[in-house]
Amino acid sequence: MPKPENQNAQDNAVYLIDASVYIFRGYFALPSSITDEQDRPVNAVHGFTDFLCGFLAGTQPRQLAVAFDESLTSSFRNELYPDYKANRDPAPEDLKYQFQVCRAMVEALGLVGLASDRYEADDIIATLATRAQAQGKPVVILSRDKDLAQLLQPADRLWDYAGDVWMDAEAVAAKFGVGPAQMLDYQALVGDAVDNIPGIRGIGPKAAAALLAHFGDLDRLYERLDEVPGLTLRGAKRLHLLLGEGRDMAYLSRELCRMVTDAELPPAAANLVMKPFAAAKIEAFCDEWALGGRLRGRLLSLVE
Repeated sequence: MPKPENQNAQDNAVYLIDASVYIFRGYFALPSSITDEQDRPVNAVHGFTDFLCGFLAGTQPRQLAVAFDESLTSSFRNELYPDYKANRDPAPEDLKYQFQVCRAMVEALGLVGLASDRYEADDIIATLATRAQAQGKPVVILSRDKDLAQLLQPADRLWDYAGDVWMDAEAVAAKFGVGPAQMLDYQALVGDAVDNIPGIRGIGPKAAAALLAHFGDLDRLYERLDEVPGLTLRGAKRLHLLLGEGRDMAYLSRELCRMVTDAELPPAAANLVMKPFAAAKIEAFCDEWALGGRLRGRLLSLVE
């Protein structure tokens, strides 16, 4: 869907950026031969800078926060399920370094950058989105992560910036067969291979959407489990068996997919209003990290 007309620089939308998506994208899209003056790779920094500068100049948001991931192996989800994200390879050392640079850049621009060793970026975004929604403000989440769709209220949008693809609640329902309010239970059934969340083996997206369309949510599905064999669904009897065997895993998966909406955040998270960009801070950042040329120019172009 196209960008909605009411989501522009004149509105009161709160923009929330899932930084890792754009840092990883830069790292894998650009060659490692892009280095700084000390021969350290800065391809991810270049990609993230291009994204952030383009977004800030084009959108001119009034309220903004950038969420980073620091809890890939230490979040509370690892306590619930030790295999959570265990299928992921550790980030390369040259990428870890670049995450530091990207965080420093966000700070140099005066933006609110947030991270936690217990909560993931999704939880930070969920907490900020919930606060904004309680104040009647629309939320725009910049990410490609479908998990964030569970947060959308009618006025909110999920924006895949790189592809310029916008999703609202109706678009979520059209793509997944369930609305945002049902996405958590949908994920509990189908799982998520990317995060190593099991779901119920043998239950795919179509079956999950059909079950939730009939029963409404996971709890009512299990309360009325005996009705499943009589449904006009392909393989209904097999689904009944799978659901019975996978009950515990479905509820565990739901907790792993459930985003925290009341994560403890630092005081900076209380005020997301954008501040004027300061050339001196940007220059100091570029000097500290030995970044020059095109990166410095792109960042300074934001200063009025």
